[in-house]
Amino acid sequence: MSQVISQLVAPVTTLRPLCVDLDGTLVKSDTLVDSLLVLARAHPRRLFALPGKLLHGKAAFKAFVTRHVALDVAHLPYNRKLLQFLQEEKQRGRAIYLATGANTRLAERVAEHLGIFAGVLGSDGAVNLIGNRKLDRMRAQLGEGAYDYIGNDTPDLPLLAQATESMVANPSFSLRRKMRQRGLVPTRVFSERAHPLRSVLRAVRLHQWAKNLLIFVPLLMSHRLQMLRISRASLAFLAFSLAASATYIINDLLDIEADRRHPKKRLRPFASGDLPAFAGACIVVVFMLLAFGSATLLPPKFLVWLLTYLATTLAYTFFFKRVALLDVLVLSGLYTLRLLVGGAATTIAISHWLAAFSIFLFLSLAFVKRFAELENLRAAGAKPKNGRGYLVADQEQLRAFGTSSAYAAVLVFALYINGRDVMHLYHHFSRLWLIVPLMLLWQSRIWLLASRGQLSEDPVLFAITDRVSLLIGASVAVIAVLAL
Repeated sequence: MSQVISQLVAPVTTLRPLCVDLDGTLVKSDTLVDSLLVLARAHPRRLFALPGKLLHGKAAFKAFVTRHVALDVAHLPYNRKLLQFLQEEKQRGRAIYLATGANTRLAERVAEHLGIFAGVLGSDGAVNLIGNRKLDRMRAQLGEGAYDYIGNDTPDLPLLAQATESMVANPSFSLRRKMRQRGLVPTRVFSERAHPLRSVLRAVRLHQWAKNLLIFVPLLMSHRLQMLRISRASLAFLAFSLAASATYIINDLLDIEADRRHPKKRLRPFASGDLPAFAGACIVVVFMLLAFGSATLLPPKFLVWLLTYLATTLAYTFFFKRVALLDVLVLSGLYTLRLLVGGAATTIAISHWLAAFSIFLFLSLAFVKRFAELENLRAAGAKPKNGRGYLVADQEQLRAFGTSSAYAAVLVFALYINGRDVMHLYHHFSRLWLIVPLMLLWQSRIWLLASRGQLSEDPVLFAITDRVSLLIGASVAVIAVLAL
């Protein structure tokens, strides 16, 4: 009986060492790219030193970046399927080694956090530990005996070819192709990424394009719906939306580490590792080229406002978003800027009524966004960690600012109905008074839900998915038509 048991249960000493790569394998992202993004956010001036460091070699470059950026290893997008497998192998008594091209300092911090590795092999500032160099280091560390290896890209090919068991995690297309050419069949595949197309669509935030419908407002309010103006407004909408999506991606890339600490934003494509940062950079370039190419077909003022939007958005990303109150003023201003963009594209001047109404309305929406963020933190018993300059104790003050701004917008609209301008545009302008209670209802409901913790942090996303909001919006549109 004892002989049978000894054949079924191998001694721990007979288990082959298991070596696993870090970037793209154990972690779905590239830690070097992540570190560069954090460096760009926290120490942008140090970016000018990078080209010189790169001249000294990739290993020295990695050491420089790692020395100045302490990446948050606790919130990296780990491949959960692979991590579970490694933990199970560790419990079996198997020796697991983290063998990576990342700098040793970073690799050791990852190993210390996870607590499953018997040793770490990484780049040391002089040697970039990838490919055959990694294989030689593993042979020197582990001896000439058999080993198993888990990788994800073509630099791992020499190690996978020599491994007794070759396993892959989120393998690249080129690695899969070259493994087929060599007749290498992985014994295990740890795939954990969303579909690329779905990730791209989430990254460009198509739902945020709803904000850009404001571009059509000057045209609709002027009642001059000529085909040329409609086509220009449509082209402006497309160009502006592409540029806006590019700025969203830039913001997500620069906020990647902060997003990973957020309960919801950690699921964004770049923070979760579902979409590589390089893919995001490519999308930004393509979208910007298309946006500026379209701008050449529109009046020159459109390009001026587009550049103003891009400059303001980037300034918001790097600075304004961390300054309390100034951030909401900039956000509300970006909404109003969309009206100016629409006016420039269609050569229609923005009335002072529309400008005043939009400022108060969008300021209220900006305040409710911040209020909802703080309410969610209060409910979770957490403290703000995103560096936006607000405290949970600021909720009541933000509510006062936001609600007063909301009702100021309704007041401006009511004054507009009694003005002379409205008589020239609407034959039955008195019917527009029916819009006032609907606006009061929607604004009050938004703030009531926010106070109850039932509002998404993004009021625009809430508005386009909430049935009551859509019903109120449709009713406003019908009343406006009946007032013509």
